[in-house]
Amino acid sequence: MRMMFAALLVLALGAAAAAAQDGGRAAATRAMPETAAPVNLNTATTVQLETLPGVGPALAQRIVDYRQQNGGFKKIEELMNVRGIGETSFLKLKALVTVTPPRTDRAATQ
Repeated sequence: MRMMFAALLVLALGAAAAAAQDGGRAAATRAMPETAAPVNLNTATTVQLETLPGVGPALAQRIVDYRQQNGGFKKIEELMNVRGIGETSFLKLKALVTVTPPRTDRAATQ
């Protein structure tokens, strides 16, 4: 009887652990749907930038400041030039951001 109870307890704990692990994945999927459009670093507002994981108000403002000081982002890797975004943070953001070439005076006249 004790053996049966112990076996049932082990099975129940294993099932609970598996359910908790699956529930964590489901919550992560709900938090950031895969169909969300990438955030354009050259046009996004600070509010839009704050929707990115790990980007709060201060970092969002530094991204906008960098964009204004440098005439926009030419490639997404430039995001690592913003203070507070290292390689690890960049790798988390890479698939969530995009860059359209900043408009130049020549492109505006065409």
